[in-house]
Amino acid sequence: MAETKSNMDVSEEQTAGNAADQIGQLRETIREHQYRYYILDAPAVSDLEFDALFQKLLELEAEHPELRSADSPTVRVGGDVSERFERTRHPAPMLSLQNAFSMEDLYAWRERVKRFLPEERRGELTYVVEPKFDGLTVVLHYEQGQFILGATRGDGEYGENITPNLRTVRRLPLRIPVMSETKLTAPERLVLRGEAYVDKADFEAYNRRQAAEEGRTFANPRNFAAGSLRQLDSGISAGRPVKLWVYQALILEGVGPFPATHSGNLEYLNELGLPVYPDYRCFADEAFDALADYVADFGERRHELPFEVDGVVVKVDSLELQTILGFTGKDPRWALAYKFAGEEAVTKLTDIVVNVGRTGAITPNAVLEPVQIGGVTVKSATLHNEDYIRDLDIRINDTVLVKRAGDVIPKVLRPLLEMRTGEERAWLMPAVCPACGEPLVRSEGEAATYCVNNACPAQLVREVEHFVSRGAMDVEGFGIKQAELFVEQGFIKDLADIYYLPWESIQAMEGYGEKKVANLMSAVEESKSRPVDRLLTGLGIRFVGDVVAETLMEQYASLDELMAASVDELSQIEGIGPKIAQSVADFFALEPNCALIEKFKAAGVQTASERTGQAEDKGPQLFAGMTFVLTGTLPNMTREEATAYIEARGGKVTGSVSGKTSYVVAGESPGSKLDKALRLGVTVLNEAELLGFGEKTE
Repeated sequence: MAETKSNMDVSEEQTAGNAADQIGQLRETIREHQYRYYILDAPAVSDLEFDALFQKLLELEAEHPELRSADSPTVRVGGDVSERFERTRHPAPMLSLQNAFSMEDLYAWRERVKRFLPEERRGELTYVVEPKFDGLTVVLHYEQGQFILGATRGDGEYGENITPNLRTVRRLPLRIPVMSETKLTAPERLVLRGEAYVDKADFEAYNRRQAAEEGRTFANPRNFAAGSLRQLDSGISAGRPVKLWVYQALILEGVGPFPATHSGNLEYLNELGLPVYPDYRCFADEAFDALADYVADFGERRHELPFEVDGVVVKVDSLELQTILGFTGKDPRWALAYKFAGEEAVTKLTDIVVNVGRTGAITPNAVLEPVQIGGVTVKSATLHNEDYIRDLDIRINDTVLVKRAGDVIPKVLRPLLEMRTGEERAWLMPAVCPACGEPLVRSEGEAATYCVNNACPAQLVREVEHFVSRGAMDVEGFGIKQAELFVEQGFIKDLADIYYLPWESIQAMEGYGEKKVANLMSAVEESKSRPVDRLLTGLGIRFVGDVVAETLMEQYASLDELMAASVDELSQIEGIGPKIAQSVADFFALEPNCALIEKFKAAGVQTASERTGQAEDKGPQLFAGMTFVLTGTLPNMTREEATAYIEARGGKVTGSVSGKTSYVVAGESPGSKLDKALRLGVTVLNEAELLGFGEKTE
């Protein structure tokens, strides 16, 4: 005989069911009111009414902890304390933009865009102009409408996971779509790029409160926003007035069709309830003069905005034309950052000193009486080279006009001759290197002066600083101070010596206790497993940054193979021109540099491609020379498994469809990538066809 539930059991189930319904309704109502308040700036209820709803939700969740969820409005209070931030890899590179500082630059960019497009497509050109927000760039991940991950931009490839802190930002929806009446369905996967910022009025009010309480104040709203979201205690973040704009959909997958333009994507994101800045403008190519006028006008009125901007971003609107235009190095050809004139200030130049770069270039720098420019205290500025100083007649003790070029790099513009007192004195480039005492050399026809002594300790210090930096081997805890000390002590005579440091001697030095040395040893050891392209970046070969290094190591299985490549062979690689090819060949033609690579090998540093090793273990390179794009959900393989399957057979997986794509592998809910593949005539495979194609070829 079946057992029957007691009246008490039934009553408890009904109570739990009623609570779940009530909590769900309260969350929906509170989300809508937060959206109206924080994004639309049009509250529908009083603060008192909202507080009552929020308090009721807190009470119900406290009574029924099993009904708490990660997307509840109550999680925004923060409170979790982390020991450190985890690094997270972005699904696509967070690329920088090429800059323009004049209308000539703007029009020149337009001509480059046209030049890289087929003539028959140029008539389709339209542009979008948006503010260039001056805050902290963040990358936001949503799956099935739920916010699951948020990270800083970092070095463009890896960022810091600051998800708990971003959850405290009131403008960031924890679930989309926000409004219950929205007819849109949340995309299966959505990755966004946005900017966290603090309004100028909120920043000033916070600093006033801090000053009154003798607490820490911040130099400018940008630093305040960045510092607020990089707190290990998310409770501190929750107390800061950080806001957010989103401005780019990096990945949009699932239920489509999705818009084919950037402006269409912004409208779509806005309909989902995401905070999109409303004042963006679209211009046809034939109205480019009107676009230029708008940019100039925006520069005049930017100070009227409640938040800081340092320029505008101009983008080609069509996503298909963006794909055709592609990239040059780190920069997309289809976008441009137009920087407004940096703020200027007058101060006194008290001295001129020279720095020795890692290439041996000698750069004169001005020592300035501290001055505030754009909320930043400036104490030094570049003087470029000897000719710049001579041509402008810049002298020590001059009163000078200083500008933050592009609102970032301080630069001495000119001396104020009318303010000279007779105490000013001319400056001459030193005849010998200040670091090693060897004669300096300036070649005919060149503006730069060099120290050509390869053993110059200043160059080695800068080389070490570059090698251990985040963009290269990323040795945590190893910076310029360690580089200077270890070179001075004779512990490092070349880059490979980093892996042969005398740790016992270091631990005997002041300031280097057992724990600090252990951490540094661990970081050095960990860096040995960095991908080989990071090692190539760290070598500091002229013209070889991280993008070029990655491009080269996609073509060669190891540094040994790269070292054997000729200039002609290197020049044939897409993205590697004759200048880069010659620089790489010249570097590896020198015996000391080849010996350096052998020394790295002996230390256990990775000098071969991991992907190549995987492919050799798993079989022939059946997909060599082929490029694949994955879209939608495959029935039996995850995206990572499909990528590994293709790469193990020599293929390459990219994130966007173009005319160079060999195959698109499509699963359920493929989205716009499938549409684009069909338009471009790219062959589409399902999972079975991909596996069958590989097996048949084998």
